Amino acid sequence: MGTGPAQTPRSTRAGPEPSPAPPGPGDTGDSDVTQEGSGPAGIRGGETVIRAGMGDSPGRGAPERRHKAQPGRARKYEWRPEGPTSMGSLGQREDLQDEDRNSAFTWKVQANNRAYNRQFKEKVILCWQRKKYKTNVIRTAKYSFFSFLPLNLYEQFHRVSNLFFLLIIILQSIPDISTLPWFSLSTPMVCLLFIRATRDLVDDMGRHKSDRAINNRPCQILMGKSFKQKKWQDLCVGDVVCLRKDNIVPADMLLLASTEPSSLCYVETVDIDGETNLKFRQALMVTHKELATIKKMASFQGTVTCEAPNSRMHHFVGCLEWNDKKYSLDIGNLLLRGCRIRNTDTCYGLVIYAGFDTKIMKNCGKIHLKRTKLDLLMNKLVVVIFISVVLVCLVLAFGFGFSVKELKDHHYYLSGVRGSSVAAESFFVFWSFLILLSVTIPMSMFILSEFIYLGNSVFIDWDVQMYYKPQDVPAKARSTSLNDHLGQVEYIFSDKTGTLTQNILTFNKCCINGRVYGPDSETTTRPKENPYLWNKFADGKLLFHNAALLHLVRTNRDEAVREFWRLLAICHTVMVRESHHQLLYQAASPDEGALVTAARNFGYVFLSRTQDTITIMELGEERVYQVLAIMDFNSTRKRMSVLVRKPEGTICLYTKGADTVIFERLHRRGAVEFATEEALAAFAQETLRTLCLAYREVAEDIYEDWQQRHQEASLLLQNRAQALQQLLGATAIEDRLQDGVPETIKCLKKSNIKIWVLTGDKQETAVNIGFACELLSENMLILEEKEISRILETYWENSNNLLTRESLSQVKLALVINGDFLDKLLVSLRKEPRALVQNVNMDEAWQEPGQSRRDFLYARRLSLLCRRFGLPLAAPPAQDSRARRSSSEVLQERAFVDLASKCQAVICCRVTPKQKALIVALVKKYHQVVTLAIGDGANDINMIKTADVGVGLAGQEGMQAVQNSDFVLGQFCFLQRLLLVHGRWSYVRICKFLRYFFYKSMASMMVQVWFACYNGFTGQPLYEGWFLALFNLLYSTLPVLYIGLFEQDVSAEQSLEKPELYVVGQKDELFNYWVFVQAIAHGVITSLVNFFMTLWISRDTAGPASFSDHQSFAVVVALSCLLSITMEVILIIKYWTALCVATILLSLGFYAIMTTTTQSFWLFRVSPKTFPFLYADLSVVSSPSILLVVLLSVSINTFPVLALRVIFPALKELRAKEEKVEEGPSEEIFTMEPLPHVHRESRARRSSYAFSHREGYANLITQGTILRRGPGVSSDIASESLDPSDEEAASSPKESH
Repeated sequence: MGTGPAQTPRSTRAGPEPSPAPPGPGDTGDSDVTQEGSGPAGIRGGETVIRAGMGDSPGRGAPERRHKAQPGRARKYEWRPEGPTSMGSLGQREDLQDEDRNSAFTWKVQANNRAYNRQFKEKVILCWQRKKYKTNVIRTAKYSFFSFLPLNLYEQFHRVSNLFFLLIIILQSIPDISTLPWFSLSTPMVCLLFIRATRDLVDDMGRHKSDRAINNRPCQILMGKSFKQKKWQDLCVGDVVCLRKDNIVPADMLLLASTEPSSLCYVETVDIDGETNLKFRQALMVTHKELATIKKMASFQGTVTCEAPNSRMHHFVGCLEWNDKKYSLDIGNLLLRGCRIRNTDTCYGLVIYAGFDTKIMKNCGKIHLKRTKLDLLMNKLVVVIFISVVLVCLVLAFGFGFSVKELKDHHYYLSGVRGSSVAAESFFVFWSFLILLSVTIPMSMFILSEFIYLGNSVFIDWDVQMYYKPQDVPAKARSTSLNDHLGQVEYIFSDKTGTLTQNILTFNKCCINGRVYGPDSETTTRPKENPYLWNKFADGKLLFHNAALLHLVRTNRDEAVREFWRLLAICHTVMVRESHHQLLYQAASPDEGALVTAARNFGYVFLSRTQDTITIMELGEERVYQVLAIMDFNSTRKRMSVLVRKPEGTICLYTKGADTVIFERLHRRGAVEFATEEALAAFAQETLRTLCLAYREVAEDIYEDWQQRHQEASLLLQNRAQALQQLLGATAIEDRLQDGVPETIKCLKKSNIKIWVLTGDKQETAVNIGFACELLSENMLILEEKEISRILETYWENSNNLLTRESLSQVKLALVINGDFLDKLLVSLRKEPRALVQNVNMDEAWQEPGQSRRDFLYARRLSLLCRRFGLPLAAPPAQDSRARRSSSEVLQERAFVDLASKCQAVICCRVTPKQKALIVALVKKYHQVVTLAIGDGANDINMIKTADVGVGLAGQEGMQAVQNSDFVLGQFCFLQRLLLVHGRWSYVRICKFLRYFFYKSMASMMVQVWFACYNGFTGQPLYEGWFLALFNLLYSTLPVLYIGLFEQDVSAEQSLEKPELYVVGQKDELFNYWVFVQAIAHGVITSLVNFFMTLWISRDTAGPASFSDHQSFAVVVALSCLLSITMEVILIIKYWTALCVATILLSLGFYAIMTTTTQSFWLFRVSPKTFPFLYADLSVVSSPSILLVVLLSVSINTFPVLALRVIFPALKELRAKEEKVEEGPSEEIFTMEPLPHVHRESRARRSSYAFSHREGYANLITQGTILRRGPGVSSDIASESLDPSDEEAASSPKESH
């Protein structure tokens, strides 16, 4: 699969042969291009120096870079189009044949030919085949109309309790063993299934609504010879689509052409990777030139052969075959679904992947059935109770077998089945007891729990303190079954962009010539009107006001101030266009946009640029600077430089970049430099994003020498003009956090919640935000990737317990890693096809100035780290055994999770959506903790689905995360109240509810077992049938329902003031196996007291006051049980209200009313068998002596429990105080030798450099690719396809240089 003419090798300089370019004068030893054979230019070193005016001819092609061909190609260089992407690789590209090893080229798409594309089939199973290419319809809902009933029932019967109830209902339908009516369990069972099915249906209807909204979005599809308005769901593979500015890309498409110069297209990928800076894509030159009209678009029959759909957001390899020629394709030619078109009027694309085949949908993951820890525990407890009930029934059946002969002999008149054997009768008695004791797992508990979950969800929806008024977003619980999980969260995985930040960057402060200029205060010197009205080019949007600085600028006497603003107006890659007599800046990143806008308002206005000039309006005077060279930002050099010739004829080098890089290149260090360092330290403390500015005047002879060497491709310029002449100052940009983020994180950390930030953004930006939101602090030891690898190697090679050492827990650690490191480290990620292999050692050939010092600092730091943690300094021996390597990889994965879990903070940068989900899954796998993921974009969906609790923010990145989340919030700060208040309350309520329900079930039902010992083990119920039926429905329901809905151990304010209270949920202290055993034991003891106290007192009694008959005995035991459990409710409730008192009184009132009704004479006369207890309660209550027996039983059950609950906590608190006093004086204070920071000149100051900029825009400018030269070839298409309302805007004059 070769390349066609459009990829003919070209050079970035004049001359017949490709040759390396020496560094620009004054840019301090930046050997930015290596010699032929030493590696790809622009990869090693730091920057590609491109002389303006010496690149490609206008409109000739994409920005390009030289790459070394594969071995065996005689050191031949091939040229590929630049491919900067949202998460794209700017490293070496491999041949199509090499990429075929990773993903076979089995995907063929022909443009404008649906019949051709539909012929492809894929085998599903046996002879069943389906269409290979999916439609663009998205279905994220779990159920369909036909699958809802079977799938929902299948999911519901995954609960062990439902299987248990189903078994009992089946047994109840057998007359020979049934002891209760068939409807007594089947009716509640149907109600329970219906309630849960309705809840699941409502949740899924929301997903269907979201799917319909997405599938019905409009788009323009080429149908015949014109573009027609269709819906996203009508798109098919091979269709040609027209997109306008601010449109969302509906599918993964090959860019064919656009109205921008050279068919560039600018996209915003914040919804995919979280980065706010713009990226550019570019069409092939052949399609840019040839597809100039709609007629040619309609006749386009090119065939794309590429890799099969996969989840690699970084990577795409394919080729376009058209007119018997082949043109290679990469990710730089692809528009991904979910991107938003920016700064591009119109563009056209060919659909390659649609629907679930798109890369973003491949990263979205599947919907998981989420179950809470309490739910899973209940499954296990149901099994335990069932086994216990079976054992008890076996004992009672054996008891019947041993006593049945004696029973028949003494009570021959009771023998109803004389023909059956003892074994057969024992068998039937076993099942009868199993049905009778099945109420120990009360179905009413599961029904009530559904109402409790629903009620707590409604309380979240009603909380006005979590209502975000600016966007009219209330908090919403989209899932009603995860409330208690909110009270047990131990790990929070958060996105950065749009979740912690507002995506708003503002010019906040600056330091010029050692003096800091901050915003004027509101009350003193800040003017009431706009201070920039004197400047007709001011846009009025700059919030930074400083009267002193503005005075210096307008007087134009301070050279440093003048050069400072001049540098900001010149040294950038911003493009400008005029609309309605206003300058509109198109910045590749919000950072550059903020800096150029600040310079514009201060009178240094960037007006226009050409391929080799830039025009600035300086305080009303228009000046044109000749651009001699542009050296772009990249991750290695961390700076940008522009070499210009001023109108006066002098040559000047302007540089902006990271403080660590700029200070290394200063000619001298003086008072200004030290003052600037102090200002940078202050800016870092305020967590502002900083850039240092410096310049140097370049002598004409030095420039001529450099130019000659550059043209002759001689040896590299060695150590000439290495120093920047003057430090101008520094800028400080604020990346605004959402309101209350630092306070929220601080409070959550006090709650023993670990917070990990997973972002697709670059490392410097993520670290800066980490300090801004107080996730990172200056006293933390931030481990870098080499140190992490060294620690983990020792761990998995020695298989020791290194990571549990006390020394490790006493140091505040933080990890900062990137996606590439995770890809190499984690075994789970290797199950995915590997992305484009990058040369991790590509920067070794070039060493920046000061590299030897940093190597020394790193060696010293690693040595101290090894000594501190007990690591051997020597590297472990390599293992040859493949099996040993495999096992060590698993241990390595576990070691990483263990190390990360002991860190105070973890920041993962440059991670894909799938990597986010895998990180969450790893923590869940190895630590079995409750995880919460929060985000606001489509790139967070997989993470939200994977976590135990998913929270979506209704932010600027759309509603994709919200539609897939369990809870919806308007701001990150509301997470504090959601967890510490609602989550903790829900957990406390559910735990108290479960504990009390098990207690009251045992207290009321275990008397059946004791009664069996006195009725010949016949399965005769003790209680009246109506008491059994109404006990869990009316007599004891309201108080326990109040506990589940309204109980509060502390108020909301106290929950927020004392976040340490949240720990009880993380440790499962309120409901676990031990608490369950306590509840069971408490209930058994209560049943023993109620039964045997009544039995012993009633023994050998006779007369009117006697209650030794069955009905009176049953009423006394029932009344004692009801009052005992009511007293228990009174003891455990801590939040007393009028409603609480009402629920208790109503429960007792229901008992009085219903017993009076069911034991009335007129019902007895209607059906004596159904209502046999005639006036039983009335006769018991009318006897004072019997009431004393009830009072005695209740007192024995209540007072010991009350004493234990008062005395035990008091003794525990006293013991804790004594231990604290004893251990106080001997407490050791841990100190650690400071470790030198790598890549920092001074250990006393933290660099706050963070600049979101993508390399490659300088190439576009210097080659003229990005510049407008009147109507381009694609403008003809735009004029034909645009609506009449848009034609005027499209055909308006555009700036020409």
